[in-house]
Parts: sequence; structure tokens; C-alpha cells
Amino acid sequence: MTNAQSRPARYPAALLMQIRTIHTYVGMLIAPAVLFFACTGILQIYSLHEAHGGYTPPPLIEKLARVHKDQVFALEQKGPPPAAASAPKPASPPPGGEKHHVKLATTLLKAVFAAVAVGLIGSTCAGLWMALRQPGKRRLYLMLLTIGAAVPLVLAALSA
Repeated sequence: MTNAQSRPARYPAALLMQIRTIHTYVGMLIAPAVLFFACTGILQIYSLHEAHGGYTPPPLIEKLARVHKDQVFALEQKGPPPAAASAPKPASPPPGGEKHHVKLATTLLKAVFAAVAVGLIGSTCAGLWMALRQPGKRRLYLMLLTIGAAVPLVLAALSA
């Protein structure tokens, strides 16, 4: 007998099956939101939702960022720039290695967070694919997935 066979089971198989079932149900329900937040999070990591320099984001990306940040599906009302914006800027610190290290660390941190978001997208898609390959519960899973996508979409449309 191997060591694994000689040890008693810590958890009953029925409990583990219930946990797996609940995990799948919850996963199907929240998967659309997880995908939404991971995708819009990548855009926000690199500030692709804000105008800067010669770049102007498409209105849809701006609206999706507002849903992510403010739970409102509408473009932000832009008024005149505040008076402080016209004030002279303070002198920048002298050039040196410290600023380079901060910029490098920020760039690397953004890359790590973007990689995490891509991993989350891939993992969520793999989970959806595995769940939907079960023919016995495919209809239920599709229903949960549809509810998980439809409820936030309707609420976001009403928030505009």
C-alpha cells in the first residue's frame, strides 16, 4: 500500500463535490465581470483610457473605464481646466539615477500587473471552456453565464 492509500480521507467525497459544484456555479456567474475587469484593467494600467499627448482614446474605451472606476457608463463631463493648471510648474529635480530607478520600477510593476491580468483572462477562459464541455449541465452553465453578463450590462445601461 502506498502512503496516500493508507491515510484516511480528510474530507468526504460528497463535500468536495458540493464545493466543486458551487465553485463552478459562482465561476460561471462572475466570469463576465472578471473578464471585463481584467481587460479594462490592462487599458488603465497603460492609461489608454485617458487622453494624453496626441492620443485620444475611443469613446467606448473611456466609457468602459468609467464603468470600471465609477460604475457609470457615460463619458465624463469635461469642464474648463482648473486655475491651478495654469500656474507655473515647480522646477523638476536634477537629473540623476534615482528618477531612472523609479521609472524602471514603475514600468516593471505595470508589466507584472498586465501579465497577471492576461493570466486571469486565460485562466477564466480555460475555466469557462472546461465547464461548458460538461454536457449534462451545459444549459445551466450557459444560463448562469448569460445572467452574469446581462445583469451588469443592463445596470450599466441604466446608469448612463
